[in-house]
Amino acid sequence: MTRAGLPVIPTYAGDTPPERLPPSGSYVVKPVDGADSVGLAHLDPVALAARTPDAGTLVQPYIPFRYEISFTFVDGDFQYALYAPDPARRWELVPYRASAADLAFARRFVDWNALPYGIQRVDACRTPEGDLLLVELEDHNPYLSLGLLDAETRTGFERALVASLRRAAAHG
Repeated sequence: MTRAGLPVIPTYAGDTPPERLPPSGSYVVKPVDGADSVGLAHLDPVALAARTPDAGTLVQPYIPFRYEISFTFVDGDFQYALYAPDPARRWELVPYRASAADLAFARRFVDWNALPYGIQRVDACRTPEGDLLLVELEDHNPYLSLGLLDAETRTGFERALVASLRRAAAHG
């Protein structure tokens, strides 16, 4: 996605030589198959250069951001968005009113992923300049935060998910 020029945080294989990475005061290193920030580390350039290259990790230059947003879709249909208004409290989410531009951004990745059924969560960060960058496209283990939704939104999501499961079962 980085090479294709998509609006993502630049991401490199963990065995990429440090001199081939974009310059940054700090880098984020995380497991390829990680979730929920388990195994995530922030390294300065010296520590990054000293570490043993590991193809099982990803390396990203640290990008400052104003907040994170999670857009949740079922079968390609937008269901709801939540955001963490304080980057220091990434897990304290509240409902977010997504603009048409926000949804167009998220839909670009849902369309790219091309799953016919199921849940997809597009996690993005809002840069200080106001742009959105993809942090993660989650279609395997999305935490849904359903308890934060109002009853109408939660019920709509539940109905969409049941319908998705039925369609998937019908098509084997």
